[in-house]
Amino acid sequence: MLSVVIPTYNSERSLVPVLAALVPGVTAGLVGDVVLVDGGSTDDTAAIADAAGCLFLAPSGDPGIRLRQAAGHLRGNWLMFLSPRSLLAEGWAREVAHFCETAERRGQAEAVAATFRIALDGYGIGPRIGEAVAAARLLLLGLPRPEQGLVLSRRLYERLGGHPSGMKADQRLMRRIGRRRIHPLRAHVLLPPPAG
Repeated sequence: MLSVVIPTYNSERSLVPVLAALVPGVTAGLVGDVVLVDGGSTDDTAAIADAAGCLFLAPSGDPGIRLRQAAGHLRGNWLMFLSPRSLLAEGWAREVAHFCETAERRGQAEAVAATFRIALDGYGIGPRIGEAVAAARLLLLGLPRPEQGLVLSRRLYERLGGHPSGMKADQRLMRRIGRRRIHPLRAHVLLPPPAG
């Protein structure tokens, strides 16, 4: 079973489609619970969480501590950390289930993690260049952008000590997992165009 963690902060505008994209995982029996870890929202993020049946937590502390505390409320053997702006594309649940099953069968659940490929919303050359840069970063450095999501076993997460304290905890966790141990799935995550 997979537990999904989404850190939020005034995320009401992007959250509804992101949560709706998780429905195929719920209906397939893959997703057992979804937890929103909030950083002090003043909009309707909490109301959306309640309407969607998500657990809403607003612990104090820096982002890394909040994510670590949220992990203590999760039931799944596998965890998926997802940005509140990251819209999972069709077929993601099948890909994640296959990755988790394969890692368990091969005895690699404590050694590997997965991420999604990036698709940037928009037309023209700009979004395509952004996608190419993200793909090259993953290929050459072995490190995805945090918005690409992260799937890993609870055992690996706990062995690494969870998210480190401080800012950019998601990037630092990915570095702890290590180069070449985060595998890109075929499924994409659609990100909005950069602001500005």
